[in-house]
Amino acid sequence: MAVETELKLRVPTRHFKALASGRMAGGKIGPRSENDLVSTYFDTRKCKLKRHGLTLRVRDDGDRHVQTVKSANGAQFGRGEWEAEIKNGAPNLGKAQGTPLEPFASGKLRRKLKPVFETSVHRITLPLRTRKSEIELAIDRGRIVAGQHSSPVEELELELKNGLLVDLFRVARSIERKSQAELDLRSKSDRGYALARGEEHPVLSAASIALNADLNAGDAFRTIGRATIRHFSGNADAVRNGDPEGIHQMRVGLRRLRAAISLFSKVLSGASTDRIKQELKWLTNELAPARELDVFVTENIEPATRDVLLRRGGKAIKKEFCARRERAFARAKEAVNTQHYRSLLVDTLQWIEADQTIATEDAKTPIRKFAGRLLHRRIKKLRKQGRHLDEMSAQERHKLRIRAKKIRYAIEFFESLFQSRSERKQVAALSRHLKKIQNAFGSLNDFVAHRDMAVDAALKARAPRHEGRARALASGVVLGREDQAVKPLVKVAEKEVRGLEAI
Repeated sequence: MAVETELKLRVPTRHFKALASGRMAGGKIGPRSENDLVSTYFDTRKCKLKRHGLTLRVRDDGDRHVQTVKSANGAQFGRGEWEAEIKNGAPNLGKAQGTPLEPFASGKLRRKLKPVFETSVHRITLPLRTRKSEIELAIDRGRIVAGQHSSPVEELELELKNGLLVDLFRVARSIERKSQAELDLRSKSDRGYALARGEEHPVLSAASIALNADLNAGDAFRTIGRATIRHFSGNADAVRNGDPEGIHQMRVGLRRLRAAISLFSKVLSGASTDRIKQELKWLTNELAPARELDVFVTENIEPATRDVLLRRGGKAIKKEFCARRERAFARAKEAVNTQHYRSLLVDTLQWIEADQTIATEDAKTPIRKFAGRLLHRRIKKLRKQGRHLDEMSAQERHKLRIRAKKIRYAIEFFESLFQSRSERKQVAALSRHLKKIQNAFGSLNDFVAHRDMAVDAALKARAPRHEGRARALASGVVLGREDQAVKPLVKVAEKEVRGLEAI
């Protein structure tokens, strides 16, 4: 087995020629080679291999057929890769021995395998010698085709053949700055499967995280960190397309990574951690107005426009806030099109992988022990603080909501560590209570933001007098409806916090 240690970047078309010369990479460039590669990816109709984190590919380079099995490897940076030469373009499961595909390699699977999508690229390969490292640059240009759907491939892969990880990131950063290339943590297979579903720019939700109980806390953080950066960066195209759910999921991915940094604070060291936290907060803040305004318009303003008595005022404030929402969407799109964002991706991934990021004694703690202690301590504190919900201010409830959210994320991160029936039952109960607490607090937090926006709409100075009265009426009804929901939501949160006492 080989482990690919590689970075992939999407490259603007106008910079392909310069990249192919190697001028943007720095270092000493070796002999250039070129190949036309056609790769077919196989799976069952229900995508059994993908569901188990596997890909099966047969590549035709014009001279031979090579079958490749790939498996994501959470404990290391890179992916496991097993190659075998085969006679033709049909998969040979007899060559799957010693690979993660072997347990599935039955006659039944062989009969169910079918081509899912195909990639056809012209590849330029350049060996690069830089400092103490050898890196291979593979520049691909072509297409992914899945049935009637297709999408262009314009990307650069940097694979560390020998040497230091820091050199790999240094080259990636140099190329990013000179060519506006963007780190892309999606593989060609990720894109191909999405295209087969008819989704060229899919919205990416959080993937489940499988932690091996043999991992220490430091390695577990890296596994979680990689999953969260894939989550938020995988929604960049959806944000560029103005997809509200894409904006939401990018924010969720950012919150999950920021929560992981908080949960593993005793494991992390180095001044760079504070810098990464600030960068993640910057991007979160750039996305926040778009999400807040979309929720406000969808859940509050639009219902007001359907009320006969509020129709005129409702339409007036809807027009106003739809315009604000469009500007906020444009701001989110602009953020992910900046060099600031592109640098954030490279810097964050390098920080996750750097040895100096995780260099404390706590990092050596077995992850199951670390997780048990962390959950016990945080749940105990939440129970204690949650006994006084009715006395809390909006700001205090907001802080408690964040604590509950971090615990819920922690449970999602650590869920695979708890395998016994009683443990899984306890984890499921915790998740149910925390979800209801988070939802109640989330609505209460939205009310505060919505109050400010509704008051702003009611007091809009430039509105004509008759429209101003209608705006004020509609805004007052929006606020009144939310005020009526506050006490019931507090009661829900109190009930769910009490439910934690029984677990």
